[in-house]
Amino acid sequence: MSKNINVKNNIGLDVKLTMQLSEKLNLLLANYQLFYMNARGFHWNIKGDKFFELHVKFEELYNDALLKIDEIAERILTLGYTPLHTYTDYLKRSKVKEVRDLSDGYKSVAAVISGFSEIIKVEREILELSEKAKDEGTNSLISDYISQQEKLVWMYSSFLNNKN
Repeated sequence: MSKNINVKNNIGLDVKLTMQLSEKLNLLLANYQLFYMNARGFHWNIKGDKFFELHVKFEELYNDALLKIDEIAERILTLGYTPLHTYTDYLKRSKVKEVRDLSDGYKSVAAVISGFSEIIKVEREILELSEKAKDEGTNSLISDYISQQEKLVWMYSSFLNNKN
């Protein structure tokens, strides 16, 4: 009897590759948790002439992030691993940094763009790995996220470019 070199998980994917994917997805989860908290803070603390417009936009961002956080955690579980679930872990791993006491709309939008930039970097790494693993579920999920976020980066960047 020969040993099966490529051990498969319950959904038929290579265990070594899905372990690497779950680690990247946990990194994405950590980034999203910080992004979520920042967006909530922007929503709560926004002041100034763009208050009404940005208050609504920041709420949209954190509601969307909350859905994605759940989807990412469930994808990690689907792959057979455990999602991170403590803020200690999130803070250690996240490239998105905490933003504290920010009430200026333009600076908040710049922080949103910066957060998306970090998130998209991780998502592109996940896409490469999910393709290698032939993991269409992760690939589809992350591909959809990237297209949505690239559009948001364009829109928020346009907002900043129009401030003069």
